[in-house]
Amino acid sequence: MIETRRTTCNRDCPDACGIVATVEDGRVTRIRGDADHPVTRGFLCWRTNQYLETQYSPDRLTTPLLRKDGVLEPVSWDEALDFVAARLVAIRAESGPAAIFHYRSGGTLGIVKSLCDYFFERFGPVTVKRGDICSGGGDAAQLLDFGREESHDLFDLANARNIILWGKNVVVSSPHTIPVLKEAQARGAKLVYVDPVRTRTADLCERFIQPRPAGDFSLAMAVARVLLDRGWTDPKAPSYCDHWEDFSRLARSRTVEDWCADACVEPSAAENLANRLGPGKPTAILVGWGMARRSNGAAIVRAIDALAAVSGNLGIPGGGVSYYYFRRGAFDLSFVKGKDAAPRTICEPLFGPEVLAASDPPIRAVWITAGNPVAMLPESQTVARALETRELVVVADMFLTDTARRAHVVLPTTSLLEADDMVGAYGHHWLGVAQPVVPPPGDAKSDLEILQALAPRVGLDGVLDGDARAWKRRLLRPEVAERGVTLESLEERQQKNPLVSKVLFEDRHFATPSGKVNLVTTAPLLEANGSGFHLWLLSLSSERSQSSQWAKPQRGLAVAVVHPDAAPGIARGAVARLETELGSIQVQVEHDVDQRPDVVIVPKGGHYDAGRCANALIRARTTDLGEGGALYDERARLVPV
Repeated sequence: MIETRRTTCNRDCPDACGIVATVEDGRVTRIRGDADHPVTRGFLCWRTNQYLETQYSPDRLTTPLLRKDGVLEPVSWDEALDFVAARLVAIRAESGPAAIFHYRSGGTLGIVKSLCDYFFERFGPVTVKRGDICSGGGDAAQLLDFGREESHDLFDLANARNIILWGKNVVVSSPHTIPVLKEAQARGAKLVYVDPVRTRTADLCERFIQPRPAGDFSLAMAVARVLLDRGWTDPKAPSYCDHWEDFSRLARSRTVEDWCADACVEPSAAENLANRLGPGKPTAILVGWGMARRSNGAAIVRAIDALAAVSGNLGIPGGGVSYYYFRRGAFDLSFVKGKDAAPRTICEPLFGPEVLAASDPPIRAVWITAGNPVAMLPESQTVARALETRELVVVADMFLTDTARRAHVVLPTTSLLEADDMVGAYGHHWLGVAQPVVPPPGDAKSDLEILQALAPRVGLDGVLDGDARAWKRRLLRPEVAERGVTLESLEERQQKNPLVSKVLFEDRHFATPSGKVNLVTTAPLLEANGSGFHLWLLSLSSERSQSSQWAKPQRGLAVAVVHPDAAPGIARGAVARLETELGSIQVQVEHDVDQRPDVVIVPKGGHYDAGRCANALIRARTTDLGEGGALYDERARLVPV
């Protein structure tokens, strides 16, 4: 029998695509984008198009694993959960709940996953993470500047005369924004792309500006200086912006030429951007998340926020500065207190060092949900050592990842095609439900089912009672249902969050203490280049990989892409050693004359045990605000082998 079933992609991606699956005799034989979804429009990214290889991989875990005599061996659910429960209860009794660390990352973004936090809060509360490896710096910047973090309706881009993609590689990170951009272009909008790395996104734009890595703040200040000097700022801006004089003084502390020299661009680049923001408005700025993963990342986003504010592009159709869509806005998670209830927190980018250093009590147990920290966090070797030296590590995952291989217990969980959840997007305002297309293989369970089975074993009978659908109904905010978006209607098709407006800050009132935009007033300081390491190491997402969730198995060496001048004496296709002050990995070198000669680019999410993990070369450091990961501040060099 052939059936067609709908669901929503729940992986860490802004697009949260609607998926249509063809199921034949209980097996998914085809997946495609939902043509009725206004954002998905009938197509999926390359990674999801290849997902059936992941779904039916022979390496998929289907039964719990328990470490015995140093080896992970298949066991029953009863044996695995009895073991885990006994250890968790004993550790809590002996050292207190702070000795247990629940780490939940973004491997899947379903709202029902938040119940994992609730479970451990009720069991403890235990230690939880703080900061954010992906977007912490930019999140903090926008909250400081505007008091909230949201965006215009995606389709408001149709009203823009200019669209600036600042560090936003839409081809890889937001492919379903591309048709919207093309429609805006057809209506006359002009696109410009700003990025130290040349990507295929540049081909969509009429202009490409390539500053040095971390030079975006200086470029933004050059643009601000042009706006101020030419009188292209909004005359009303001083009335809705705090610190106008201090911001103006900062922008005028250097000439346009000096700011641009620091950014490594021609002054004409600043003139071009200022002309778009001033006389050329309405102009929308789409800000990339990777740009904030620097020690000055929050300062960069704050400078870009300021450009939108002083030029008058806030609160108008076709304007705005978009960094994030508040994907949780339609859901009620008020009963989960998170960091406010926790006895202690561990900074996510500093996972390895902080777990190792924790005392009074030490971290004795770690439970990992929706994450692979060994591969995805900096100082992979430190993260690995932190896990290898704990008394109990429990990992819920579909595969034996770098992290799972260091666990005492591995619990097989569900895939995106088996998920029973609810999803909000961080690249648009549409909501969707994830409905199981097929049942999970073998004995695999959802995270909710795992914790429901664990609950009575640790004295939490009734805490998580109810199936996933009942929880979805509870988690949907009443105000959303009152406006006609119910669980039943979402099960029929994805719908827009009715609580959001098309234009953000239309009243020019902001959620800051003063009700005004909080303009940046100081320039950041950057760490000096390490001696002998002349390249910026950039570990970037690709069309074929999503974090450490590669669509196909990784084989051979990681590929390092550089301008030929960045690796003199190393031929294209040659093997070299990529070194930083922290360590080295072997790579295959590829040349690209369109890249800057001061960068080396490797894929994000390389597997640690396969020797492909760039995070093994990157020190654990945080951004200037928000405790994000300063992942792109590491300097490197290529050495022939």
